[in-house]
Amino acid sequence: MLALTGGTVITMTGQIYEPGMVLVEEGKIVAAGPLDRIPAGVEVDDVTGYLVMPGFIDAHCHVGVAEEIYREEGDDTNEYTDPVTPHLRAIDAVNPADLGFEDARSGGVTTVATGPGSANILGGEMAALKTAGQVVDRMVVRAPVGLKAALGENPKRTYAREKKMPATRMASAALLREALAKARDYQRKLEAAAAGRGEHPGRDLKMEALLPVLRREIPLRVHAHRADDIMTALRIAREFDLLLVVEHCTEGYLVARELAAYGAMAVVGPVITNRAKVELKGISLETPRILAEAGVTFAIMTDHPVVPIQYLALSAALTLRGGLSEERALRAITLDAARILGLESRLGSLEPGKDADIVVLSGHPFDPRTRVVKTYIEGRLVYLPRP
Repeated sequence: MLALTGGTVITMTGQIYEPGMVLVEEGKIVAAGPLDRIPAGVEVDDVTGYLVMPGFIDAHCHVGVAEEIYREEGDDTNEYTDPVTPHLRAIDAVNPADLGFEDARSGGVTTVATGPGSANILGGEMAALKTAGQVVDRMVVRAPVGLKAALGENPKRTYAREKKMPATRMASAALLREALAKARDYQRKLEAAAAGRGEHPGRDLKMEALLPVLRREIPLRVHAHRADDIMTALRIAREFDLLLVVEHCTEGYLVARELAAYGAMAVVGPVITNRAKVELKGISLETPRILAEAGVTFAIMTDHPVVPIQYLALSAALTLRGGLSEERALRAITLDAARILGLESRLGSLEPGKDADIVVLSGHPFDPRTRVVKTYIEGRLVYLPRP
């Protein structure tokens, strides 16, 4: 058993213990509370003077898929040959040796949702991974955590050059609807075959990948910056009764009440960016505050490598300039990020039974002077600054 003792413990469930103690055994949190009697025979890590928090979660990035340093050699972000590729799986592209994982640990990021980019209408399955490991299969927390889709400029730009659909926003929506409608027909044929009312339609990997979305087992995670594209995503989600996560959600402040009324969630960002394309014209640091006021659950992303993943906490800090509360900004990279990934029972707070993913900090994570002192994943020390 390991005991982290003496630090200020922020549980992310409303309790702050100063001084506090976190007990860890077999990769799980046993207890988090005030510094009281230290059990006999435990390994003690004295973190007096430091802040202790749950490890940070980046709910949207491309770490391991778009590798650091490399260009074509290590870039597996987009499959440009087909606009509809729901059957692609992030785990088949992740390189655990990507330096981005080391950067993540140095920034206190212990879990990431990584996956395909936004060139395709349907890009493939996203996966939640721990940021330490040599074999991707052992790093997986949950896969898939959503099916990546995209609307707006990126699919149009990619395929119009090839004289293919989609060259318009109408075509983008049509291709997405068409794929979902085909998958629904495939689902009905499978159900009929199972009930003895017809022949098995044969295995179709594209359709199989869409079935968990139609069953509401995972969300459709739609890249959408502009308000009109967000509304298209909502329109299609309503039509097929889908769980919806809006990725980027740049102009979400214009349609926050619509998102809240449907129960959609959002992953906002990257925050540290410029107006690199037309659909970023309306970027605002007030987006997270307005989403919060409307009742939308959201997380903050880096979109690594767009923003280096070690700057996730700084990205969340900037949302305070737009009026977001400090507590809600912290939740956006811990508990609310875990909720969006369907992992709130395992990650995002320091509670008994949850994974012992812990970051020890020299100060508040939103202070740019703060350093990550130690990072633990499942109770194992995975980052210690070089002397």
